[in-house]
Amino acid sequence: MTETNGYFQNDNEKEINVLNLQSLEAEAEKIIPKGGFGYIAGGSEDNWTLKENTEAFNHVQIVPHVLSNVEDPQTDTSIFGINVKTPIMMSPAAAQGLAHAKGEIDTAAGIAKAGALMSQSTYSSTSIADTMKAGNGAPQFFQLYMSKDWNFNENLLKEAKEAGAKAIILTSDATVDGYRESDVVNDFQFPIPMANLTKFSEGDGKGKGIGEIYAAAAQKIGPDDIKRIKDIAGLPVIVKGVQSPEDALLAIGAGADGIYVSNHGGRQLNGGPASFDVLSDVAKAVNHRVPIIFDSGIRRGSHVFKALASGADLVALARPIIYGLALGGADGVYSVVEHLNDEFKTTMQLAGTKTIEDVKNSKLLKK
Repeated sequence: MTETNGYFQNDNEKEINVLNLQSLEAEAEKIIPKGGFGYIAGGSEDNWTLKENTEAFNHVQIVPHVLSNVEDPQTDTSIFGINVKTPIMMSPAAAQGLAHAKGEIDTAAGIAKAGALMSQSTYSSTSIADTMKAGNGAPQFFQLYMSKDWNFNENLLKEAKEAGAKAIILTSDATVDGYRESDVVNDFQFPIPMANLTKFSEGDGKGKGIGEIYAAAAQKIGPDDIKRIKDIAGLPVIVKGVQSPEDALLAIGAGADGIYVSNHGGRQLNGGPASFDVLSDVAKAVNHRVPIIFDSGIRRGSHVFKALASGADLVALARPIIYGLALGGADGVYSVVEHLNDEFKTTMQLAGTKTIEDVKNSKLLKK
């Protein structure tokens, strides 16, 4: 164990046995301190939308094809010309030092080992450059929580580009924080500094609650901000938090290079729809004009399959990967992604699909 400001962080580095992704939560809860675990695991209000995110995958069924001459399914794919070994990617998630002493550095290393795509948060425990370096050249995206202070935004965007980020993810659904009762019950405050806040003079996040962190964030985000970010970064901009066809079209019309369908893992608007329930309608509106990333609720290989068959190009998740980080560091992260990819390959084989393109063209039945 490593102690930082009285907060105990696991520092194990080992591959872990994964029965399924759901089982990791209980194991991680044993070693992540209560406040940190509540922050990672919790959703907003009574967690209704958080639970619906995973339940929604039961609203459709995969139609398998036999006699299809398929063996050894291939999971490699690409986005923005970037080749990856799997369509499974790491969602941007804050403060991973709550789960492990090396935080995002180990996450980036484990994701790179799995041949997947990493995205890092503005509110990371480790700096943009250090997190990027840990991936040893593997592709990474940088997620921007837009600040009221455009000097702060510009500094982050320029550092991300200089460090080698391949795209910017603009989070649009977190202009205020959702009411997260687990943080209230635990009186949670961040015990570990956030490297980007420290470097660019917005405090360091240490000793603050999530509401105080969000107080510096922009409460107004509009279409014009997409162009401004593109002009500063010179990189593709993906708008995260889209949950309706209308917003997808608005973002594309404003210059967005990608759409990220997500409800923030049920951490923001409780009572909103499960992300999967809106994915196909968003995808129809987008009509292949830009790539679509999807997250919120992915826990099984069949979920990955269903999301891709509903219009996603990449499928992202965070909590189970962070639990793997807590249990085994970089190797734990690798173990989780490999297990989910193996489940996905099994689903591909049994559904009679050889490639990601085959999966995208698969038929789903609505219950």
